[in-house]
Amino acid sequence: MLYKTYLNRLSKAALTVGFSTCSRATNEAFLCEMLHVHAQSHKTMAKTKFEYVRQFEADDTCLQNCWVVVRLDGRNFHKFANLHDFRKPNDERALRLMTRSALTVMEELNDIVIAYGQSDEYSFVFKKKSNWFKRRASKFMSHVVSQFSSSFVFYWKDYFKDQALLFPPGFDGRVILYPSNQNLRDYLSWRQADCHINNLYNTTFWALVQQGGLTNSEAEEKLKVDESVDKKVITPDAPEGKNVVVKRIRKKVLPFHVDIIGDKFWEEHSEILADDS
Repeated sequence: MLYKTYLNRLSKAALTVGFSTCSRATNEAFLCEMLHVHAQSHKTMAKTKFEYVRQFEADDTCLQNCWVVVRLDGRNFHKFANLHDFRKPNDERALRLMTRSALTVMEELNDIVIAYGQSDEYSFVFKKKSNWFKRRASKFMSHVVSQFSSSFVFYWKDYFKDQALLFPPGFDGRVILYPSNQNLRDYLSWRQADCHINNLYNTTFWALVQQGGLTNSEAEEKLKVDESVDKKVITPDAPEGKNVVVKRIRKKVLPFHVDIIGDKFWEEHSEILADDS
């Protein structure tokens, strides 16, 4: 349609410069030649002195014969969940929306063979021999993240009904390569184990808060573990030492999704750097 419109305009121009006696076929042949010359001119013009800037583009081609995994995470989703009144410990609406967005990614990008998600993250596995966009890491990541983000916003109303989307959500992504099938299975196992650990802690934590009436700080303190150990102690009445039961508090390792660049985190957890003071 655009070609015909352009051809008609050139035909009118040709008539004004003396081609009125030529046949339609002759005119069209002449105009086609003009179009070809015009295209060649543009191609030549693109080769300018400024083209050298393309040399600054990094070569981000993924290694051949490796599984390409793109993992995306919600950016600052703790704040996003609070402001949008996500239900604790798990919001079924949010989880289903994440899955719907992931389905859209898989439907649009055919080289994805499996995807695994939990909470605000999703991992997408591309075929080991995929040559999609010449295996450029930036293309893998940007297409997955953009498709997922737009789908999350597009399908929001289907899951949150009257809950308005207060501001656009953000997702970041990374590309990881795994050379063997076992590496890939171990990666997915790692993510699922992480899901189980987080879910167990979160379910217990929010049960203490919502059903037990504890504050967040009290619930966190409650989940610390008392550990009893046998320790040999030397005393005046037992110079060779004797075994006594010693109780100590062993802090539970917990996942945090916080800013560790600013001062707040380090002020609240000064014990981390205490030995280096």
